[in-house]
Amino acid sequence: MKTAPAQERIGRVGHRRQVVIPREILETLKLQAGDLVAFAEQKNGVLIKPKRVVDRDDVLSAKESALVNKAEHEMRQGKYVTLDQLRHDLARPRSGA
Repeated sequence: MKTAPAQERIGRVGHRRQVVIPREILETLKLQAGDLVAFAEQKNGVLIKPKRVVDRDDVLSAKESALVNKAEHEMRQGKYVTLDQLRHDLARPRSGA
């Protein structure tokens, strides 16, 4: 049984080979200006997919990814220490150890 193809959206190729990706697709894929995309030539066209230089899912476990997400959230709230402060704290001898 064949599945119905996804609804086709139309974009435009500009003078400088830039392609306009329809807003609905950008929002669905959570793409923003400056994000990277990969292009793959196929028999009936071109596949364009989001690409990260390093994909978190390729290098982090689910637990590690959750910790990174938590840290990013806290940083956006202004909860962080500088690298110098972290080095200082790590260099301090701990009491009771």
